[in-house]
Amino acid sequence: MAGNGKATGTDGARSGGAGNDRAQNEAEAGERAETAPVPEPCGRVDLGITRVFELLGKRWTGPIIAVLMTQPVHFADLRRAIPGISERMLSDRLSELAAAGLVLREVTEGPPLRVSYRLTESGAELGPALSALRCWGEKHLLGGVVGEPGAGC
Repeated sequence: MAGNGKATGTDGARSGGAGNDRAQNEAEAGERAETAPVPEPCGRVDLGITRVFELLGKRWTGPIIAVLMTQPVHFADLRRAIPGISERMLSDRLSELAAAGLVLREVTEGPPLRVSYRLTESGAELGPALSALRCWGEKHLLGGVVGEPGAGC
């Protein structure tokens, strides 16, 4: 048996060389895989957080709410307070916020006709969340630069 190129062990059984080593390693890996703990699946996002970000995650919505947080604001003043927003976009976002019950549109009769917007009680309840987001943004996105005096971070 010495001339066939196969080594024999002490019990006379042939070892098949590198091919058998690979098979043995794969079998051991399979055993380890069977005994390894299976990670729990990640949790699903609840409907509340999904709805919040569908509404508040849109561009310009956060700044609009932030401006309205302090007082009612006329449309033109609101547009000036948010550089870069178009009249159309501001109107669309205000309509969405009104439909969601966060903003109330108030019309003052007489020449000139003035339209102002204010937060509803529900909208005003976003104040603590916006303050927390402002502080987080200053710390993590602006490198500790404080945006507004008295913001309270």
